[in-house]
Amino acid sequence: MSTQPSKEIEIFPNPEPGRDYEIQMTCPEFTCLCPKTGQPDFAILTLTYVPDQSCIELKSFKLYLWSFRNEGHFHEAVTNRILDDLVKACRPRFMKLVADFYVRGGIHTIITVTHQQS
Repeated sequence: MSTQPSKEIEIFPNPEPGRDYEIQMTCPEFTCLCPKTGQPDFAILTLTYVPDQSCIELKSFKLYLWSFRNEGHFHEAVTNRILDDLVKACRPRFMKLVADFYVRGGIHTIITVTHQQS
């Protein structure tokens, strides 16, 4: 497996697909760039999901998040994009992503996005 940033999210088979259980990942080092100023934005991402047939492989998730480091994104857009990409990759029963961005310009922003399997 590569050690370079990547937009690819790898998955593996859920070892207990007949059971609902939560997986929670905290990513305290997420960074992207402000699309207006080019300055870095920092966030703590908390991903909670109930897998269906697949789980997210952790190292690929780390490299996926790393791929945003030099890209400009509004907080709302990047949070929704990450959720959309993760849902597409593993098709969970439920997924919630909370992006807690550090204070910028005196404003603290927290974006919460969810997906519920229909």
